[in-house]
Amino acid sequence: NLRIGKPDATQAELEEAARLAEAHDFILRQPNGYETLVGERGATLSGGERQRLAIARALLKNPPILILDEATSALDSVTEARIQKALKTLMQGRTTFVIAHRLSTIRDADMVVVFEHGRVVEQGRYQDLLDRDGAFARLVATQQAGIESA
Repeated sequence: NLRIGKPDATQAELEEAARLAEAHDFILRQPNGYETLVGERGATLSGGERQRLAIARALLKNPPILILDEATSALDSVTEARIQKALKTLMQGRTTFVIAHRLSTIRDADMVVVFEHGRVVEQGRYQDLLDRDGAFARLVATQQAGIESA
Protein backbone atom coordinates (compact mmCIF):
# COMPACT_ATOMS: atom_id res chain seq x y z
CA ASN A 1 0.00 0.00 0.00
CA LEU A 2 2.91 2.36 -0.54
CA ARG A 3 1.01 3.91 -3.44
CA ILE A 4 -2.01 4.84 -1.33
CA GLY A 5 -1.21 8.56 -1.51
CA LYS A 6 -0.07 8.47 -5.14
CA PRO A 7 -1.71 5.58 -7.00
CA ASP A 8 -0.05 6.53 -10.30
CA ALA A 9 3.50 6.42 -8.88
CA THR A 10 6.01 4.64 -11.07
CA GLN A 11 8.08 1.75 -9.78
CA ALA A 12 11.14 4.02 -9.92
CA GLU A 13 9.40 6.66 -7.76
CA LEU A 14 8.30 3.96 -5.33
CA GLU A 15 11.81 2.56 -4.99
CA GLU A 16 13.37 6.03 -4.59
CA ALA A 17 10.96 6.87 -1.75
CA ALA A 18 11.70 3.51 -0.12
CA ARG A 19 15.46 4.08 -0.42
CA LEU A 20 15.19 7.54 1.16
CA ALA A 21 13.12 6.04 3.99
CA GLU A 22 15.66 3.24 4.51
CA ALA A 23 12.96 0.70 3.59
CA HIS A 24 14.15 -0.59 0.20
CA ASP A 25 16.50 -3.30 1.52
CA PHE A 26 14.02 -4.86 3.94
CA ILE A 27 11.31 -4.71 1.25
CA LEU A 28 13.55 -6.69 -1.10
CA ARG A 29 14.07 -9.29 1.65
CA GLN A 30 10.31 -9.93 1.76
CA PRO A 31 9.08 -13.07 -0.05
CA ASN A 32 7.61 -11.09 -2.96
CA GLY A 33 9.60 -7.86 -2.67
CA TYR A 34 7.46 -4.82 -3.43
CA GLU A 35 4.45 -7.07 -4.12
CA THR A 36 4.46 -8.69 -0.65
CA LEU A 37 1.20 -8.53 1.29
CA VAL A 38 2.06 -7.63 4.88
CA GLY A 39 -1.32 -8.26 6.49
CA GLU A 40 -3.71 -6.05 8.41
CA ARG A 41 -1.92 -2.93 9.70
CA GLY A 42 1.45 -4.41 8.77
CA ALA A 43 1.12 -7.16 11.37
CA THR A 44 4.09 -9.10 9.98
CA LEU A 45 6.45 -6.09 10.23
CA SER A 46 8.41 -4.63 13.12
CA GLY A 47 7.54 -1.19 14.47
CA GLY A 48 10.59 0.29 12.77
CA GLU A 49 9.68 -1.29 9.44
CA ARG A 50 6.13 0.08 9.67
CA GLN A 51 7.51 3.55 10.42
CA ARG A 52 9.89 3.42 7.47
CA LEU A 53 7.02 2.44 5.17
CA ALA A 54 4.92 5.32 6.51
CA ILE A 55 7.80 7.71 5.80
CA ALA A 56 8.14 6.26 2.29
CA ARG A 57 4.41 6.85 1.69
CA ALA A 58 4.80 10.48 2.80
CA LEU A 59 7.84 10.96 0.58
CA LEU A 60 5.93 9.52 -2.37
CA LYS A 61 2.83 11.64 -1.78
CA ASN A 62 4.82 14.86 -1.33
CA PRO A 63 2.00 16.67 0.55
CA PRO A 64 1.80 20.47 1.08
CA ILE A 65 1.30 19.95 4.83
CA LEU A 66 3.07 17.18 6.69
CA ILE A 67 2.32 15.83 10.17
CA LEU A 68 4.99 13.61 11.70
CA ASP A 69 3.80 12.00 14.93
CA GLU A 70 6.71 10.23 16.61
CA ALA A 71 8.04 9.49 13.12
CA THR A 72 11.31 7.93 14.30
CA SER A 73 10.38 6.61 17.75
CA ALA A 74 10.69 2.91 16.82
CA LEU A 75 13.99 3.30 14.98
CA ASP A 76 17.49 2.66 16.25
CA SER A 77 19.71 5.75 16.41
CA VAL A 78 21.77 4.80 13.31
CA THR A 79 18.67 4.35 11.12
CA GLU A 80 17.12 7.49 12.62
CA ALA A 81 20.17 9.56 11.64
CA ARG A 82 19.93 8.34 8.04
CA ILE A 83 16.18 8.94 7.87
CA GLN A 84 16.56 12.43 9.35
CA LYS A 85 18.25 13.47 6.10
CA ALA A 86 15.25 12.26 4.09
CA LEU A 87 12.83 13.95 6.47
CA LYS A 88 14.76 17.21 6.26
CA THR A 89 14.43 17.11 2.48
CA LEU A 90 10.74 16.24 2.73
CA MET A 91 10.05 19.11 5.16
CA GLN A 92 11.63 21.81 2.99
CA GLY A 93 9.15 24.22 1.47
CA ARG A 94 6.12 22.95 3.37
CA THR A 95 4.40 23.40 6.70
CA THR A 96 5.37 20.52 8.96
CA PHE A 97 4.10 19.65 12.41
CA VAL A 98 6.44 17.33 14.29
CA ILE A 99 5.18 15.64 17.45
CA ALA A 100 8.21 14.18 19.18
CA HIS A 101 9.53 12.96 22.48
CA ARG A 102 12.90 12.18 20.91
CA LEU A 103 14.10 15.77 20.82
CA SER A 104 16.86 15.20 18.28
CA THR A 105 14.12 15.06 15.64
CA ILE A 106 13.22 18.73 16.13
CA ARG A 107 16.69 20.29 16.28
CA ASP A 108 16.20 22.16 12.97
CA ALA A 109 12.61 23.26 13.56
CA ASP A 110 11.70 26.90 12.92
CA MET A 111 9.49 26.87 16.01
CA VAL A 112 9.35 24.48 18.96
CA VAL A 113 6.26 24.49 21.17
CA VAL A 114 6.65 22.80 24.56
CA PHE A 115 3.56 21.40 26.26
CA GLU A 116 3.21 20.33 29.89
CA HIS A 117 -0.08 18.88 31.10
CA GLY A 118 -1.83 20.07 27.95
CA ARG A 119 -0.64 23.68 28.21
CA VAL A 120 1.98 25.59 26.23
CA VAL A 121 4.82 26.47 28.61
CA GLU A 122 7.49 27.60 26.13
CA GLN A 123 7.95 28.29 22.46
CA GLY A 124 10.85 29.39 20.30
CA ARG A 125 13.79 28.05 18.32
CA TYR A 126 15.57 24.95 19.63
CA GLN A 127 18.77 26.75 20.67
CA ASP A 128 16.90 29.75 22.12
CA LEU A 129 14.86 27.41 24.32
CA LEU A 130 18.03 25.68 25.49
CA ASP A 131 19.57 29.05 26.35
CA ARG A 132 16.50 30.01 28.43
CA ASP A 133 17.21 27.06 30.74
CA GLY A 134 13.51 26.33 31.24
CA ALA A 135 11.28 23.31 30.71
CA PHE A 136 12.69 22.47 27.28
CA ALA A 137 16.30 22.66 28.48
CA ARG A 138 15.42 20.27 31.33
CA LEU A 139 13.85 17.81 28.87
CA VAL A 140 16.95 17.90 26.66
CA ALA A 141 19.26 17.45 29.67
CA THR A 142 17.19 14.51 30.90
CA GLN A 143 17.35 12.81 27.50
CA GLN A 144 21.08 13.39 27.17
CA ALA A 145 21.66 11.98 30.65
CA GLY A 146 19.62 8.91 29.71
CA ILE A 147 21.64 8.39 26.53
CA GLU A 148 24.96 8.80 28.31
CA SER A 149 24.04 6.32 31.05
CA ALA A 150 22.77 3.70 28.58
